[in-house]
Amino acid sequence: MRTVFVTGTGGAGRTTVATALALAGARRRERVLLLTTEPADALAGTGVAAGAGVPVRAGADVPVPGGADVLTSPGADVPVPGGPDVLAPAGADVPVPAEDDAGVPGLTVVRVDSDADFRREFLTFQDRADAALDLLGAVPLEDGELTELPGSEQFALLRALKTATEGDHDLVVVDLPPVRQAIALLALPEQLRRYLRRLLPVERQAARSLRPVLAQLAGVPMPAQWLYETAARWDAELALVQALVESPDTSVRLVAEPGSAAAGRALRTARLGFGLHGPALDMVIANRILPTGSAEPFLAALSGRQQSAIKEWREEFGGIPVQEVPHAGHDPQELADLDELIDEPTGRTCDPVPGKGWTVEDRRADDGVLVWRLPLPGAVKEQLQLVRRDDELFVTVGPFRRILPLPSVLRRCTVTGAGLREGELKVRFLPDPGLWPKGR
Repeated sequence: MRTVFVTGTGGAGRTTVATALALAGARRRERVLLLTTEPADALAGTGVAAGAGVPVRAGADVPVPGGADVLTSPGADVPVPGGPDVLAPAGADVPVPAEDDAGVPGLTVVRVDSDADFRREFLTFQDRADAALDLLGAVPLEDGELTELPGSEQFALLRALKTATEGDHDLVVVDLPPVRQAIALLALPEQLRRYLRRLLPVERQAARSLRPVLAQLAGVPMPAQWLYETAARWDAELALVQALVESPDTSVRLVAEPGSAAAGRALRTARLGFGLHGPALDMVIANRILPTGSAEPFLAALSGRQQSAIKEWREEFGGIPVQEVPHAGHDPQELADLDELIDEPTGRTCDPVPGKGWTVEDRRADDGVLVWRLPLPGAVKEQLQLVRRDDELFVTVGPFRRILPLPSVLRRCTVTGAGLREGELKVRFLPDPGLWPKGR
């Protein structure tokens, strides 16, 4: 499955470009899923309709609108919202809670409803923690009392990505928020899994038969089994999303409108952040490009600034293609407008994704060291900080930080130095004689 994350500067037309990319895939007769958190009216007039909710596979227990506890039996026809007499055959994809028909064969559009997702997840967790809440004298909250909290959109989108990994799509296009939020979102699964491992170590579950004794000795209640089970479920779901983000078939496309200094800064930030966290960049889309040679001085000046910016981007991004999308003069009003928006090279998703290139170079024969090579395009020495702690390397570059687990071969070594040159960080490791296998 090919996955393309679309992000960029605010107001540059990310949602429109993402929709056009998804439509181009469907026109190639691919099975395409478009995920977006934008309101339903963001696609109004384009001919592409977005349903609220994520399609689920019939054949499993499927929640039916009208009651949270109403489930269909596996293999049965499943009622679909839109009319009591509308049924989807067993084995088909069933959208919940709203019909999700984009009007284009092969294209499914899902609008992630973060408010509904927050209420559902909160109530589920509250039910599972009922015993602990009773001990605290807490009064449970009801659905009607809940309002979405900041950060809910990110978690709702992560859950939608987890569901996407279980589908049979050829192409998944994800309409992400602007650059900084997008980088933080895609880094979240790895970060949360590390927190879970530290706060609720898996090995602690092995002592569950001793919990009553430990509780008496400690004088405090021990964590209940449901807490470990919930953590394990979260870890498994986050692992699926992390695998999607780190897949060699996953890439990022940046959308920006050239001409302003802010757009250039945002692209440099994106290059640095995705260089550290991933996924790989496969294209920069310069959107709303004005025609050159206008007789109107104002338009000619704007066009000149755009062309100068595009030239700088092509020099700065090197082997990453910068594709131009002309200004249509109006927002897309129908499918034909989206079809004409991007050309074949811009809409292509079958090209190989650039590799990350993080490798360990064995230079023991010449220099007695191993070198971990980490390409970080756009990084500068003054904004780089490295800290080795146990079997992890803390890398801070500009506004971004990532905690990298060391490859197994480097865990038996000590760090002797590091250098940054031409966008590549090289960290040198000296094998520890006390830990290194003899004869190696």
